[in-house]
Amino acid sequence: MHHSMRVRRFGAVIGAAAALSLALSACGSDTEKTEAKSVVDKAKESKKLVVGIKYDQPALGLKKPDGSFDGFDVDVAKYIAQQLGVPESGVEFKETTSANRESFLGGGQVDLVVATYSITDARKQQVTFGGPYYVAHQDTMVRADDNSIKKAQDLKGKKLCKAAGSNSFRRVTEGPPDGKLAISGVTLVDASSYSECSAKLKAGALDAVSTDDLILAGFAAQQKGSFKVINDPFTDEKYGVGIKKGDTKTCEAVNQAIQKMYSDGTAKTLLEKHFSGTGLKLVTTAPQMEGCA
Repeated sequence: MHHSMRVRRFGAVIGAAAALSLALSACGSDTEKTEAKSVVDKAKESKKLVVGIKYDQPALGLKKPDGSFDGFDVDVAKYIAQQLGVPESGVEFKETTSANRESFLGGGQVDLVVATYSITDARKQQVTFGGPYYVAHQDTMVRADDNSIKKAQDLKGKKLCKAAGSNSFRRVTEGPPDGKLAISGVTLVDASSYSECSAKLKAGALDAVSTDDLILAGFAAQQKGSFKVINDPFTDEKYGVGIKKGDTKTCEAVNQAIQKMYSDGTAKTLLEKHFSGTGLKLVTTAPQMEGCA
């Protein structure tokens, strides 16, 4: 009896709140606008942006021992911020992991996420994506002196890293969504992260690491001369800028910034700054934007 009362009372409260918000929005769109201000408007006024990045990916998003940040994602974020009217000093970086990117955007802990964040249909249900600012491809990294693995198929009978929380190994053993690959006879070796995969590859505890080519090239750049990327790509990973679901105004502004970054030559400069000498074939023409619907 009490239980149903409580539920009913709760329902009434929600009903009243809904009626109130309806009444408010009917008063005119001014209150509405200040209520849900887009990130691009907030940025223009406050000259500040909070951007979620990875802290543990060399050449992409890396927090250095002195507390500064380095990488392609970091530089792309700074460029976009500048185009939105925010100086470098107004950009605050916050660590986002694969697990918390959606909740951080939804809860407003970060304004944008630039963190090797692949655009997928499932994620589009929860997040609005600007970009892509780069299309990476899953590839494979081996020791520089290992010539027995020249293409993905050569992983048969080899030891491949299985990084916790990542699905990349599955695309080798089970095949990507379009059904290519599916290589049998691969031995999986567990690691907690791609930095541990990289250490185990160097030590000879495994033969190959397979994930996005930019992530691999970052480790290759960090460990100068130890590794090589074999340039046999088999998926498209469209790196997008995560934005709170429904903020299309910010999405449009981010897309304009990305197109400008390619047309003014900045993208090429940044890609070469972080990835030259890794053997990775870099694409320096603007990717096709996904659209902000």
